[in-house]
Amino acid sequence: MPRYKLVIDYDGRPFVGWQRQDNGPSVQAVIERAVKAFSGESVTIGGAGRTDAGVHATGQVAHVDLAREWPESTIYGALNFHCQPDPVAILSVAKMHEGFDARFSAIRRHYRFRIANRLPPLTHERGLAWHVKKPLDASAMHEAAQAFVGHHDFTTFRHSRCQAKSPWKTLEAFSVRREGEIVIAECSSRSFLHNQVRSMVGTLRLVGEGRWSAADVANALAACDREACGPVAPPDGLYLTQVDYRSAEEDLASRAAYLAEVAETTGKPI
Repeated sequence: MPRYKLVIDYDGRPFVGWQRQDNGPSVQAVIERAVKAFSGESVTIGGAGRTDAGVHATGQVAHVDLAREWPESTIYGALNFHCQPDPVAILSVAKMHEGFDARFSAIRRHYRFRIANRLPPLTHERGLAWHVKKPLDASAMHEAAQAFVGHHDFTTFRHSRCQAKSPWKTLEAFSVRREGEIVIAECSSRSFLHNQVRSMVGTLRLVGEGRWSAADVANALAACDREACGPVAPPDGLYLTQVDYRSAEEDLASRAAYLAEVAETTGKPI
């Protein structure tokens, strides 16, 4: 059964999130309906990141298994046609090895948060950026953000209902810069906790407005207490921009090593 990798762009405003749910439309459901429309198959696609309601993507990744092999160009054209009029676009389609998994094969995820820092109301950017009226010091925010880089217990910056087994994550990079009236925060990690990026950005806003110092951010992180977190930023400005993967050879070798470890631990071959 051939497996295909999809790179996806979407506007998160109309959706309850990436994951299919009973309480409203989801990005996953839109693409699954598009697959059925052109292939006749009912499939479940796996995504690299379960973005929340209102969160956007310019580089979400998913995989889909089809009963027969299709030209990549056919899947690309058919999905883009059948996803309309929903604001979902397939940027690329590539046939992958059977061990590829959009979620578990990922080695790094990149997120961007856009803050529209101006006094007038938003027009074109409404729903696509967080509107903050008070002037922000992007340099101070960048300096404070470095407290997040490295391997830390991010209990302070995770949702109270986060289902991750451990609050420990390794943040590889976190930068904040200004481009005109837009303040851009970007961070990279193998994986993130539920609401982690929005919690960190909301806290950095306090620094940008001069209400917190870099030391306050470091102390909040060290507290390992959700009550120490600043206000959580809204989903409007958050984008999943890219997901990185190993080469096919490295991915297969990693998967084989994992299966061998599980078999040795349990005594049962997989």
